Amino acid sequence: MSAPLDELYFQWLYSQVADPTIQEENLTYWNVLRILYKTEFVWVDEAVNDENRIHDGKALRIQFVESQGWTVAEVDSSWIEDGCSMLELMVGLACRLEFLADGTPHYWFWVLMMNIGLAGLNDKRRIRKEYVDDVLNRIIFRNYQATGLGGFFPLQNPREDQRDIELWTQMNEYVQELQERAG
Repeated sequence: MSAPLDELYFQWLYSQVADPTIQEENLTYWNVLRILYKTEFVWVDEAVNDENRIHDGKALRIQFVESQGWTVAEVDSSWIEDGCSMLELMVGLACRLEFLADGTPHYWFWVLMMNIGLAGLNDKRRIRKEYVDDVLNRIIFRNYQATGLGGFFPLQNPREDQRDIELWTQMNEYVQELQERAG
């Protein structure tokens, strides 16, 4: 390994949702995605079954390890089992969205970024970490609106308070509403 495992993995995650070969700062997102990577997604309400989304995010580590031609046994098991970052959660959600609706994980990741208000934070802009932290805390602690506005999956006509249901159900309702609007 030429770089530390964490850095190689971060670069790999970045490549799943952005082009790492682009150099123009108005088209790169290293800074905001690094904040997402350094922020752990915490499952705060056991009544909401988001533990499965954490598993989806952490499963990306195994994909990464295998993409490098390594085996899981060659990697420190504590790294594999460590908490799930917001970036991993979002890439995992984007991969799930690919199966539910048209689009690629790259496309869906940026829809999620747009929905939470972080899509415009390219590397040319001065990013206030406090702002990004506030957005991420709003999602983690479900301080968005009952309609899902401010979260990953805003709805026009929610069936129930989106803060009280797991991300999987929110995602499915979001895709269904998008499909209904598209006709």
